[in-house]
Amino acid sequence: MLELYQWELSQYSEKVRLILDYKGLEYRKIEVTPGIGQVELFRLTGQKQVPVLKDGNKYIADSTEIAKYLDLEYPERPLIPINPKQRGLCLLIEEWADESIGIKGRKALFSAISQNQSFRKSLLPTSTPDVLKTLVEGVPTDLLTVLGFGVGYSPDAIRSAIADLKQDLEALTLLLADSPYLTGDEPTLADLTVAGLSILLKFPDGPYLDLPATIRGKGVPIFAENPDYEAFFTWRDRIYAQFRKPLIGAASSTGSAPTSIPID
Repeated sequence: MLELYQWELSQYSEKVRLILDYKGLEYRKIEVTPGIGQVELFRLTGQKQVPVLKDGNKYIADSTEIAKYLDLEYPERPLIPINPKQRGLCLLIEEWADESIGIKGRKALFSAISQNQSFRKSLLPTSTPDVLKTLVEGVPTDLLTVLGFGVGYSPDAIRSAIADLKQDLEALTLLLADSPYLTGDEPTLADLTVAGLSILLKFPDGPYLDLPATIRGKGVPIFAENPDYEAFFTWRDRIYAQFRKPLIGAASSTGSAPTSIPID
């Protein structure tokens, strides 16, 4: 069985989970503990970042490389179109989303949690798992650790990221105005990437992440509660309803909480 070394709240891990579900592949989630778990991951793979996919004796790092590997080894329900124009557009959007929504979404969440007390409290119901408590209560140090945040979180950088994300969501909404998917009539890697990476802006409504039900549908208020972006998040949730396997009632490989990475 495929094994995914991940962080539950990593949007790049979620991108891979969505891809695996789209392809109908069974897999087991292995949660990598920040710090010591990354040392073990380095021993196994030669690098410390998640996601990493294990297929037999092969370890594939990086969400884009994982997507390409899966399309090659498991060609049913392809991710990348054959048509040259659609293929080019798909790869362009996928790369752009990784560098834009993926990175800037972290900054937007950091800003919302650190500056908005009501938003912070909404993420901390009684049943909050430790991973989310670490994420929310530890701002800024633990937040940076859990989500792999690096340098560049000055107020100006955060303002710039939020402004860029507003433009990004507006552009995506326009692209989807007369098309069910970003590159045409069929879903591609572009759609799964954009949908998966957007979780930090607004968590999906359904039971897809190992998080309390009370925070489903919540997110960075400036995006999650803005009617200008409602069409985008409606589309995103439709992608989830179509392709993402819910935790409740799913097979044990995807329906259970992640298994912690073993440490020798």
